[in-house]
Amino acid sequence: MQTTTFQQVNETLYSEQLPNGLKVYLLPKMGFGKTYAVFTTRYGSIDSHFRISGGAEVHVPDGIAHFLEHKMFDKQDRDVFQDFSRNGASCNAFTTFNRTAYLFSCTDLVEENLNILLDFVQEPYFTEQSVEKEKGIIGQEIRMYDDNPDWKVYTSLLKAMYREHPVRIEIAGTVESIAKITKDTLYQCYETFYHPSNMILFVVGSFDPEAIMQAVRKNQAGKSFSSPAPKIERFFPQEPAALAQKQVENHLAVGLPKCMIGFKDAHVGLSGEALLRREMTTKLLLDILFGTSSALYQKLYEAGLITESFDYDYTCEQDYAYSLVGGDTPDPERLKEMIQQEISHYLQTGIAQDEFERSKRKKIGHFLRSLNSIEYIANQFTSYTFNGTDLFAVLPVLESITLQEVTERMGEHLRFDQMAVSIVRSAANRE
Repeated sequence: MQTTTFQQVNETLYSEQLPNGLKVYLLPKMGFGKTYAVFTTRYGSIDSHFRISGGAEVHVPDGIAHFLEHKMFDKQDRDVFQDFSRNGASCNAFTTFNRTAYLFSCTDLVEENLNILLDFVQEPYFTEQSVEKEKGIIGQEIRMYDDNPDWKVYTSLLKAMYREHPVRIEIAGTVESIAKITKDTLYQCYETFYHPSNMILFVVGSFDPEAIMQAVRKNQAGKSFSSPAPKIERFFPQEPAALAQKQVENHLAVGLPKCMIGFKDAHVGLSGEALLRREMTTKLLLDILFGTSSALYQKLYEAGLITESFDYDYTCEQDYAYSLVGGDTPDPERLKEMIQQEISHYLQTGIAQDEFERSKRKKIGHFLRSLNSIEYIANQFTSYTFNGTDLFAVLPVLESITLQEVTERMGEHLRFDQMAVSIVRSAANRE
């Protein structure tokens, strides 16, 4: 078991790669009353076209990663949720574009709950009957999200920004795509992406790291997996730099219209520290321009153009990246206009040193406070690890970013030819 100490944040990480390829990371935080564990596979909704160990290319239906997540809780002889509940633990799972995660939190019986987590994720049980039943359940979920204004404004913006990349496809797929899923396709995807070599187990909280690592070793030693591990080759279509659409509108039951503006990164392909540095630089930039202490935020708020829902974010993955800004507004056109004017102003005048320093201190403070959340640590750690970097590299990277880097990033990223707009208006006002 390897030990890595991060003196800046006073954390010690224990790690080990088991013989079956599973990477295990333990972060003890003594004094915390809760322990949180997340078992994650590098398999998300965008992974629908792949090849295994040099074999034939495989295309599977959209939404299958999310469908598989649901089906993993089905067992022939037990109820996974009751198993956790009997041990005083709560469990959950989620699927994103890039990963699927299964997790639990508890205040006691960590080893017992960890065995439940490992066992239920590593023991698939699918039947044709249960698969058909699940199609109806997930179909209802898809239709529910279709009527959710916040989800609609976001997913429509992704469709406007991306022409080809599967990030434009909703994580749950469509009613038509999930209708093509069978028991056999579920097993095929499970055997490809749920091999331990494609997964990470991360545990954070109050526990003895040696005892927990030994429990994981014992659990995994009692199971057999295909050897050698499948070599996964993922295929994505060539994404053009140009947007699919400049603006898209939908009409749903909303009190106030929703307006979300996106900036598509035309140049991707980074990994490791370069990817992390781009993420931190861009988030600093967005905070300077759109954060609650920015001049624009105050102008928009005083003009009655935004509510507390106004926010920004930057998503940065190896093969796609984009910024989002927006929220509820009575006048989407005016909001869009003022955001463009503010960007133009900063492109002409540049960013003041004091603005940069204030935002940098704010981001550093926010990150340090986030390390008090074991949920934040676990979910961010796995995401960064899959991208070839480290959660605990965030602080030194943030500290080293310069005003020149942020300024250059502004000119590169906040381009109006890469800007798309998504608006949801009230269905009652539809002409």
